[in-house]
Order: sequence, then C-alpha cells, then structure tokens
Amino acid sequence: MNKVQLFFTLRRHINLSNKRHPMFEQNQVAKVFVYIGLAFTVLYLLMIGTMLGWGTRGGHFELLFGIFPIFLTIDFFMRFGMQQTPAMLIKPYILMPLHKMSIIDCFLVNNILSSGNLIWLALFLPYVFICFCGGLTLAGAVAMLLLLYFMILVNSQWYLLVRTLVNHKIWWWVLPATVYLSLYGYAFIDPEKWIDTMFDFCEDYGFTWTAALVSLALFVLLFFINRHLQMHFVHEELSRHEKTQLKHVSQFNFLNHFGQIGEYLKLEVKSTMRNKTVKQRFIQGIVIITMLSCMLSFTDIYDGRFSTNIWCLYCFVFFGAVNLVKVMGPEGNYIDLLMVHKENIYTLLKAKYYFYCAILLLPALLLIPTVVSGRFSVLMLLAYIFITAGPEYCLLFQLVVYNRQTLPLNDKITGKGNFENSLQLVIELVVFFIPVALALTLTALLGDAVGYTILLIIGLLFTVTHNFWLKNIYQRMMKRRYENLDGFHATR
Repeated sequence: MNKVQLFFTLRRHINLSNKRHPMFEQNQVAKVFVYIGLAFTVLYLLMIGTMLGWGTRGGHFELLFGIFPIFLTIDFFMRFGMQQTPAMLIKPYILMPLHKMSIIDCFLVNNILSSGNLIWLALFLPYVFICFCGGLTLAGAVAMLLLLYFMILVNSQWYLLVRTLVNHKIWWWVLPATVYLSLYGYAFIDPEKWIDTMFDFCEDYGFTWTAALVSLALFVLLFFINRHLQMHFVHEELSRHEKTQLKHVSQFNFLNHFGQIGEYLKLEVKSTMRNKTVKQRFIQGIVIITMLSCMLSFTDIYDGRFSTNIWCLYCFVFFGAVNLVKVMGPEGNYIDLLMVHKENIYTLLKAKYYFYCAILLLPALLLIPTVVSGRFSVLMLLAYIFITAGPEYCLLFQLVVYNRQTLPLNDKITGKGNFENSLQLVIELVVFFIPVALALTLTALLGDAVGYTILLIIGLLFTVTHNFWLKNIYQRMMKRRYENLDGFHATR
C-alpha cells in the first residue's frame, strides 16, 4: 500500500469511526444546528471580506494584512475546541504492519486539507477579487491569495506544535504566551502606533511572491518539525513505564461531616489534583482568568458592553464548561460500581454540583481587580455567579443523560478528546452567548441595576431549586442506564 492509498484508507476510517460512534445516531438534530452555524460563519466571512475589500479603494491593498494577526490568533485558539493532533488519532494503528511515520504524514496531510483551513477562503476570495478589480495585477492577486492561505496553513502547523507540547507538559503554554505577548504587548501600551507599525510593515513587505515563498518555507519547516515531534511523543508514551512514588495522601477529614456527599466531594477534589487531564484544565483556567482580569483592569482593550459582559461570564463559566461538557466521562471508568446502590449517582451529581459551585469563588477572587478599577460592579459579579450556578450548570448537567463515552484520565497524546457529539457543542455555545444576550437586552431596556438584579433573581431561583432539577436529570439518566452503560463499556 503506497502513501496515496494509505491516505484515502485512513480518511475513510475516520469517517466510519465518526459514524460508528455510540452518540452518532442521537445527535442528528444537533448536527443540523452545527451546519446552520457553519453556514452563518461562511456568510459572515464573505461579508467581512467584502467590506474589507471595499476599504482598499485608493490602492491600500495591505488593509487585510494589517489586521490579519488578529484573525490568525482567533483561528489558533478556536482549533483547541475542534481539532485533534495526528498523534491522538494514531493509537488504533500502532500494532499494524504500517510505517508509523507514514501514518502521521497521512494525518498531517488530512489536517492540511481540512474544512477548518478551507473555510477561510470565504474571507480571502472576495477580498482578493475586489482588490483585483480595484487595480491589483493578476500576478499580485495570485500572490496575495497564496500568501493568505499559506499563512493559515502555517497557523495550523503552529497549533499542532503547541498542542502536542502542551499535552506533554502544561508549562509549554509559556511558548504561545511569549509569542502572543511579543506580538500584542505593544498594542496594550499604544494601540494606534501598533496599528500604524503593522500597516507600514505590510506595505513594505506585503503581498509579494517573496513573502508567499517565505510563508511556504515556514510551513514546510513546521510540517517536518511536527511529524518528528509527534512521532517522538507517541513512542515515549507507548514505551513509558509507570513510576510509583509514595506521596502524602490528604484525607480532607473536614468533609466527613457531609456523609456520602462528603465522600464524593473528596473524589472530585482528588480527581482534580491527581489526574493529568483534569488538572491541566484547571491550571489553564487559572492562567486565562488571571490574564483576562489584568487586561480588563489595566487596559481599555475590552471596553464595550458586549465584551465586558461576555468576558465576565466566561471567567465564571470556564471551569464548568470545560469539565461538565464531559460530565460522567471520568466516572465511565467505574460506572458499574456506581450502579450498585440506589441513588448513588444522584448523590454523586449533588457532590459535583456543590464542588463546581465552590469553584466559582476562585474566579470571583481573581476578578477583584476589575471591581476595584471600576470595570465590573459587585452586582454584575453576583448576577453572573448565580447565573452560572443556576441555569448554566442546569443546562450543562443535562449532558449526564446523553454522555456515553468514557474519558481516559491520563492518556494525553494518543488519547481521544474534545467534543464527542454535536449536542455538547450546541450546549457550549448556548451557555456562552445566551446569558450575555439576555443581560444586554435587560440592561439596555431597564438599566444596569434592574437588569442585573433580574439576572440575579433568575440565578437564585435555579440555584435554590437545584435538588429538583438534579433529581429530574438523575431519573432521566436511569431510564437510559443500560444504553449508557453499553456506550461507556464500548469506549473504555
């Protein structure tokens, strides 16, 4: 089997794997919403590309390049929620008589041809076409289009590099943090001069064939770095030996006063402290919220009402969203034991809810500088705390009924991750945007004080009645228990 045949075979395997997934048949309706969202994304990109193209009148063809680093940054971080590294997908082929480097090459090529890269053409094509109609030569238009697309490909390889390193060691987040701080650091100090500098640079070294060839060379370099790096980490993970070290075990005796709920709280705390995947998410959350708190407190970069509200909500809902979207995934490893005693899972759900409510104190403390600086009000923080603890968690906990995939706790390179079904993605979008839309509407119509008070009351109602909706979730989950058990068993 040559590499071309191997590529098409592996591509067919990925499609079949998605169709055979236990959650596939149950999420056809959710997939429709995803496709609708994708269609709107394409329309928005077409609109943005057209608007930017009209802004090039007078020969300012470098306009898109001046702000393109912002698009690349957005593209980089969006890939974390939707794209796996080739090393994560290679696991089923490890023992087959195939050259592992060839397998990684095929997955890398599949990544290059993915729709996530091609969708950006909806932005590039109208912009380049309008520039061509506005006086740009045909050679210049082709060079511009190739340069823009090569930069997206470079960004995709940069993401794979960072994702692989971060999966190996959390401290590799220093690498992208250094790069983006170097790129945007001066923008916080003097935004106007930063923009002028970007446009001057693009005007001097912009859309030429030389720039396109340089970006192509950078893409090739990152491609070869990725293939060797991912192969190295896959071998390291598969050949590793578990090291057992004696450690002091915290007993958390103060939780004994809460009976069985206290025992499950201990399980949640120890799971967060010991398991690499869960611990990594919490460390990422603390870093991200701290950075946002500093930017919101000491800069004017997010000065609009929409930005202020969405980042405030984001800080509170982050820990719940990244972990509860996979709720019951870790428990899938021992779900049979939880089924032994009546209402064991109901008690577990209550403990999870109390744990994630207690976690809300962490972003509340980290956001104190925003209150001191006057960016956020105390009433606004309280409203979003209880909106998160109430309706947001109520919605996220609905996934208890539908999640059927066991989550590996320690397989970080070759393990499977991200969204296992479209319903999870839809709920994530709802919890991040609907409360903000409601807050903006209420505060615009009734003022900040009344608007946030209404949000606070809604949040309190859901929080106080958590026993009722958790019981309802538990009962619905138990009606599907055998179907869910099959899914957990099949994905271990």
